[in-house]
Amino acid sequence: MPSRPAADAADGPKWPSLRDRRNVVELPYRGVSVQPYEGAMTQAAITAHLLGREAYRRTNVIVLRGANDAYALVAIGATNREALFAPIEHVEVLALPESCRFVTDPETDCANRSALAALAARSGVGPDGTLICQGKYDHVNFIHHPDPLVIRVVEVAPPEPPKLFHLIEHVLTYADLPPIRLELERIELRDLAATTHPKAFLVPCRSGGLDDLGAPLHFLDERPAQREDWVLIGCERSLQFHRHYYGDEPPRIEMCPRAIAGARNELTILKCCLLEFNTECQGNVVTVPWGSDLAMVEKALQELVRRVV
Repeated sequence: MPSRPAADAADGPKWPSLRDRRNVVELPYRGVSVQPYEGAMTQAAITAHLLGREAYRRTNVIVLRGANDAYALVAIGATNREALFAPIEHVEVLALPESCRFVTDPETDCANRSALAALAARSGVGPDGTLICQGKYDHVNFIHHPDPLVIRVVEVAPPEPPKLFHLIEHVLTYADLPPIRLELERIELRDLAATTHPKAFLVPCRSGGLDDLGAPLHFLDERPAQREDWVLIGCERSLQFHRHYYGDEPPRIEMCPRAIAGARNELTILKCCLLEFNTECQGNVVTVPWGSDLAMVEKALQELVRRVV
């Protein structure tokens, strides 16, 4: 939630309008209060009901639960946030029942913006709607006008799941990032291998899922003693290793996500062996080293977000 400006002595207290903003989520979600409500589900009635009532000093948003499971979402404000309770001086109705959807999903972490956005999409709640979620531990939060950033992940498979995609999914469970939806662009190594029929294949390392390519399989990182008549499935770094080991360049099938992806404008994250310690940004594309850890992946995501937020 955006922070709320301090009161202005001349003009009185001011609070930012949230009604038309996208991806509004209250964090920490202790700022959300769920309250029963028996009145009319209209802006005027709700405003009259809440103005002047006392609210706990940590409450910023109220979920009103009316008859027949009708819900409304309301932002509130009070000048005095030091007292344990204070009268409500500001009411903004963010969503009424016609645009609110309440969903119970015990697997959704209400502290995770991306998880809330994903649940909204699964529940049919688009950018004009509001999702209220009762998630893990029966805690409640919401996402108002969900419109997550879309980031494309270009990655090879196997392994399964594709490693970089899996790392990014993990980072999104804890990092302080806006709602993000991932789109996986898989580079299928088996499909690449099927474009040729050599006497043998040489691949960078052992990886589950490459056991049967229709020809004997050798592993570059094991430095086979005998140079075979093979086709290398690998990137420029693998080719450099081969030159060092055997003094020549074999026929090669490119598998580098960066080389295969080419130039693009959409937000994209991919990896490349030629990077070893740092990320690299070109327009809306961020490249990470092949052996990236979670911290480096989070840094790459932050770089992408800075380009559009």
